[in-house]
Amino acid sequence: MEVLNNSFSNSRCSFVLFGLFVLFASAMSLAHAKTQQHEFVIQTTPVKRLCKTQKSITVNGQYPGPTLEANNGDTLIVKVTNKARYNVTIHWHGIRQIRTGWADGPEFVTQCPIRPGGSYTYRFTIQGQEGTLWWHAHSSWLRATVYGALIIRPKEGDSYPFTKPKRETPILLGEWWNANPMDVVREATRTGASPNVSDAYTINGQPGDLYNCSNQDTYIVPIDSGETNLLRVINAALNQPLFFTVANHKLTVVGADASYTKPFTTSVLMLGPGQTTDVLINGDQPPARYYLAARAYASAPNAPFDNTTTTAILEYKSAPCAAKNCTASKPVMPPLPGFNDTATVTAFSNSFRSPRKVEVPTQIDENLFFTIGLGLNKCPKNFGSSRCQGPNGTRFTASMNNVSFVLPSNISVLQAYQLGIPGVFTSDFPANPPLKFDYTGNVSRSLWQPVPGTKGYKLKFGSRVQVVLQDTSIFTPENHPIHLHGYDFYIIAEGFGNFNPSTDTAKFNLVDPPLRNTVAVPVNGWAVIRFVADNPGAWLMHCHLDVHINWGLAMVFLVDNGVGELQSVEPPPTDLPLC
Repeated sequence: MEVLNNSFSNSRCSFVLFGLFVLFASAMSLAHAKTQQHEFVIQTTPVKRLCKTQKSITVNGQYPGPTLEANNGDTLIVKVTNKARYNVTIHWHGIRQIRTGWADGPEFVTQCPIRPGGSYTYRFTIQGQEGTLWWHAHSSWLRATVYGALIIRPKEGDSYPFTKPKRETPILLGEWWNANPMDVVREATRTGASPNVSDAYTINGQPGDLYNCSNQDTYIVPIDSGETNLLRVINAALNQPLFFTVANHKLTVVGADASYTKPFTTSVLMLGPGQTTDVLINGDQPPARYYLAARAYASAPNAPFDNTTTTAILEYKSAPCAAKNCTASKPVMPPLPGFNDTATVTAFSNSFRSPRKVEVPTQIDENLFFTIGLGLNKCPKNFGSSRCQGPNGTRFTASMNNVSFVLPSNISVLQAYQLGIPGVFTSDFPANPPLKFDYTGNVSRSLWQPVPGTKGYKLKFGSRVQVVLQDTSIFTPENHPIHLHGYDFYIIAEGFGNFNPSTDTAKFNLVDPPLRNTVAVPVNGWAVIRFVADNPGAWLMHCHLDVHINWGLAMVFLVDNGVGELQSVEPPPTDLPLC
């Protein structure tokens, strides 16, 4: 008995000591966590590119907007004041927003927009995320110029799981129109046709040497011999997946979407809009100047796209001449993949792994199958031909499971969901396509017109979810970057053709799949993702090609509260904008 008592008291002591250690450790990590305050003023700013000045919408007069730098565990408080003429919201792309859905930002999904003259303060805590994310407007096409990097470093005292880089450079890939992007989307909405493609791509807001009136301001990325530097590459383009490469230099991928990856080396990246990739680059080439370059991955056959190339310059500090006197020595230009080089995209995508074995949900509670793709609406009887300039007198549309998503206009989905307000949305989004067909084959014209609706799919808190995302060849197949708000997910498989549950499950990686917030669903193919619904709220899932969001390629997951306060959405902030 005495032995039992001793062992019991020893184990109790150990337990108490362990408890004290946990409390001490958490107190220490909280002590390091900071609260940051920022002010964003949305305003009109003259921005000159390609020989012309546009009245662009910016944050604090900067294009791109300010870079936010934080540590894992920090809380960000960002007051956004709208001094522009358009409604606006800001989305913190990839931030989990645990219980803070009110700060997520998609217009009419988690909040009403900030009206001109109004303001709203976003408050959220970064929990367990490290790497590169970004922020952008989530209202119409404002994110064409309203965006910036969000860099999350490890907690103070922690280190990167790779060689500490000598310097870090955010590389924001963007898209530029010689027009007001809001006018471009409004005209496309009026005509029903596809919108005009961009006039340039940009790196950190600059088109680069290959465009008119641009070579004075080409962005310079410094490096020196023997250095290992970190490039944080973000595809902030509105409508275009992009290839990215650096002349004569290999890139070692170490992270994506603020999750670390098993390192792998490549000469080219492909990022869908919304995706980020962290790469190490070594200064191991003769000191000189080398182009960084990005251009389109255009997977949709016969669809128009911007076929130009943006460049920046990787410049060795010990290069024979300084930047100002280097006009004579043109930088080395890298080869880029062909515009439709899907094989390169597939090889790159298949290289991603988590650094170690991860806990992928294996017992599945919700097995969902979502078709994604375009469609064509017949011309409404009250529309003239000028409003039906899509193929054969139609209007372009898009859908998931044949539902073309329509945003509410008087209240947000999250408000209606939390407050039990009827008539704003329905929770009958289909778990499977209403009709099975040969998704990537010749699809009957009778299936080209989806049904409009504001439909969500309900998930119980803690449910384990699998979603098969299946591209369709309706009008044209395409690589779709599908982004899920409020969650990271494991991409357990990708493939081409129609997903076959009896054979394709053999391809599932349930050991070390990559953790992402945006998946590039292969053209004429499919991807399978898994996540646990542990974050209550209303979470948008949509294609990150903004033209497709406008057309309705979206849906909302409605995740119920769990048990108690820590599994429930926080109460709405007092300054939540009114519709």
